Amino acid sequence: MEAITIIGGGIAGLALAAGLDPERFDVAIHEQRPGVPAVETSLAMWPEAQAALAVLGVLPHIREAGTAFGGMALRDSTGTALVAPEVRGVMGVSRADLIRILDAAVPASVQRVEGRVDDIPVTGPLSSGLLVGADGVHSVVRRSFWGARSQAKLTPYLALRGVLPVPVQADAGGEYWGRGQLFGITPASGDRTYWYASFRSSLGPAGVDAAEALKQAKERFSGRAAAVRTALEQATPDATLAQRIWTTPTLGSFVRPGAVLAGDAAHGMTPNLGRGACEALVDAVTLAELLNARPMDDALKAYNRQRALRTQLLRLASSAIAGVALTERAQPLRDGLLRLVSR
Repeated sequence: MEAITIIGGGIAGLALAAGLDPERFDVAIHEQRPGVPAVETSLAMWPEAQAALAVLGVLPHIREAGTAFGGMALRDSTGTALVAPEVRGVMGVSRADLIRILDAAVPASVQRVEGRVDDIPVTGPLSSGLLVGADGVHSVVRRSFWGARSQAKLTPYLALRGVLPVPVQADAGGEYWGRGQLFGITPASGDRTYWYASFRSSLGPAGVDAAEALKQAKERFSGRAAAVRTALEQATPDATLAQRIWTTPTLGSFVRPGAVLAGDAAHGMTPNLGRGACEALVDAVTLAELLNARPMDDALKAYNRQRALRTQLLRLASSAIAGVALTERAQPLRDGLLRLVSR
């Protein structure tokens, strides 16, 4: 039995633990906060992520818990649709449901260790076998093996998100781009509404107060589209997640001797493409399949070839979209170009 220790019990960590062969690997997963998130949010599952979930055998459960996207549009701050692309093959699923389903798929043989991992000791259980950093954008594994230059980078943007217990209003779905701010409204499971917002803010960088963040959001979006104002009026601090946006720097490789990164630990990106959770799932399933089928060194090399370049490009693309969506001076030009494209 080869030892694999996974740091992080989120999407990437649970998916990897669920996919590894229990007959070949002695797996332990360290979880800072076992269980589902306290504040509910929603995630877009693109076809590649759905294929990864199918490999794990949980896609039917995700489909049962999720909801299809439809009626989405890219809008200006008043709500006028600039572009209305047809969305196919994408569904939304509650982060809590996704975590719950992945957690249930983890074999009973996997050792669960509760508690925060703040450093990687030179000797001891964490230093033996393969160490997997699935511990998010502030990964202790990345810091320990990739050095100080790999620390997460703080963006000037605040992200708020939450789920409302009402369906999406007719002709309200989509993303509203204003001057230096955006607001999204999408369907959520259970005939509810998932909303999210982003704009420049000095709150944080850690421990952002949801009530203060909501207050700022209401000020920033006052006088904007009615659907946006309605969503913010219905939002409450206890049902709102407010965080500053961090990203990871460019990494030449996701593999170091004795360690490998997956998910946000490898390629934490802005949320503008809606691909963070999807790529974490694909990372985990790809890594699990390769480790199950090949010798360790060969598997890690193949994983790096298959995942590093693609995810780094997506990270850069997401940052580029954030720059366009949240532009301030160029907002009139951006909206004019989008109107021309949509004709």
